[in-house]
Amino acid sequence: MYRSREGNIKKQKKLQTKGCRALCCSCRLSLSSSEEVESSNNSDRFQSISSIAHAMVQERLDQMIRDRQEARNEERVRRKRREETKFVVMVAMEKSSYDPREDFRESIKQMITTNRIHEAKDLRRLLNYYVKMNSAEFEGVILEVFHEVCTHLFSY
Repeated sequence: MYRSREGNIKKQKKLQTKGCRALCCSCRLSLSSSEEVESSNNSDRFQSISSIAHAMVQERLDQMIRDRQEARNEERVRRKRREETKFVVMVAMEKSSYDPREDFRESIKQMITTNRIHEAKDLRRLLNYYVKMNSAEFEGVILEVFHEVCTHLFSY
């Protein structure tokens, strides 16, 4: 019994020096000595129980705030990892076409929409891929079509 009373007194001292934090009543708890606690009547005991309940509620609120902050931080880390580890698998295949301009347009549009590419660095990678994987004679067509598709898809 002595230990629990001593623990309660320590909690009360801690709360008295700190006071209440956000989401609480902003009160300061009074601290009574161990002699006063022994000689106190029932109403003082209810105040003691009330202060203990107050401390428990405050601790629970603090825990909820910490949990929420940790969840937010974890979500930010997950989101950042997802953005950094974006992989797009592309397969180059040889194709003869009567209208290479239209084929490039369809292919580029499909790659952007299917892979949900919207960051400038990813678009540059895709453009470099098309230029590198195709003949030098199609470079101008690829650049023009890529510009047209991006203007159409990303115009606000």
